Amino acid sequence: MVASSSDLPPVGRPVFAGQGTTIFSIMSALAVQYGAINLGQGFPDEDGPPAIRRAAAEVLLRGPNQYPPMRGVIELRRAIANHAQQFYGLVFDPETQVLVTSGATEALAASLAGLTAPGDEVVLIEPAYDSYRPVAELVGTAVRSLRLEPPYWRVTEEALNAALSPRTKLLVINTPLNPVGRVFDAEELSAIANAVQRTGAYIVCDEVYEHLVFDGRRHMPLMTMPDLMERTVRVGSAGKMFSLTGWKVGWVSGPARLIDLIAKAHQFLTFTTPPALQLGIAHGFSHEMAFPVALTAVLQGNRDLLCTGLSEIGFAVVPSEGTYFLTADISGLTNEPDHVFCERLTREAGVATIPLSAFFSGGGPDHFIRFAFCKKRSVIEEALSRLRTYFSKSPSDRTVP
Repeated sequence: MVASSSDLPPVGRPVFAGQGTTIFSIMSALAVQYGAINLGQGFPDEDGPPAIRRAAAEVLLRGPNQYPPMRGVIELRRAIANHAQQFYGLVFDPETQVLVTSGATEALAASLAGLTAPGDEVVLIEPAYDSYRPVAELVGTAVRSLRLEPPYWRVTEEALNAALSPRTKLLVINTPLNPVGRVFDAEELSAIANAVQRTGAYIVCDEVYEHLVFDGRRHMPLMTMPDLMERTVRVGSAGKMFSLTGWKVGWVSGPARLIDLIAKAHQFLTFTTPPALQLGIAHGFSHEMAFPVALTAVLQGNRDLLCTGLSEIGFAVVPSEGTYFLTADISGLTNEPDHVFCERLTREAGVATIPLSAFFSGGGPDHFIRFAFCKKRSVIEEALSRLRTYFSKSPSDRTVP
């Protein structure tokens, strides 16, 4: 006899049961439904260097194709360590201080799971990448928010003092910052360093956009600040560095005692990452580092094109210092909340974006939207053309039947 659903025991309250579908999936599905240009989800239109893909394909054919070491193939761990020393003067032992993960999101999840326990306090800087809070809650931590204020989105000593307490076990920072494109400067990093040293917290630094910074700026890892090396881990992403986001190759580097704890979580999350992809990325570190430099110049040009076009239409564009993204204030164009406006633009103008309020817990500013400019220039030009056409119409003529 087959049991009916009414005979089954209740499942309780799973941690993720209250989570809706991510805003990225929602807006991308709407883009497909209405044939809209997708400037919402942050992935490039074009794949990364053919040489990296060829190197991975050759490994896939000749092998190895069995489980690689849990911490990652040593060739990639050495390449990650060499990269950190070359660009930032950071010295890591690839055997004990570098961990390869299945993407940066898994690296963040393993870091939160490995460095905190139920009841610990974790502080997130908002607007924040949307995976941080659900994973922290899955671990059972108490989550507090440090909210940055528009339009400059700066970290201040006052905000840090209000958010961090002696109970704070972990602070998560993201620079360059998705979704608003801030690159934290020396003054902000110094304030963060002072705050964590005062409270004794550890830090997880999400630095996946480390090479995608504009206008001559240079990313500075928080770990390079005095006395922070032993309490900080940094997260990186090959997907963002080499425009291979679907490969899901990430890493965590830091002091061995913290990496040991993160590795214990990683082994039960994904255990390892496909060896061909790891070795392809190792080839990229050794032979294709000119790619992210060239990519940054292309993205800066795309940003400028989009910024100029949106400003001419009537958006109040907030400066983007790095990442794939820029944000714009919509209050000069509409009184609608950001999510309603984004859905309308997708349906009626044929351009999909992301409401910024989705990056805040419990609601945030509802008059900003995020655009992704990691697309072909022709795609951005077409999106701007659609927006110009749409906003040139009278309001009564804009609605799609």
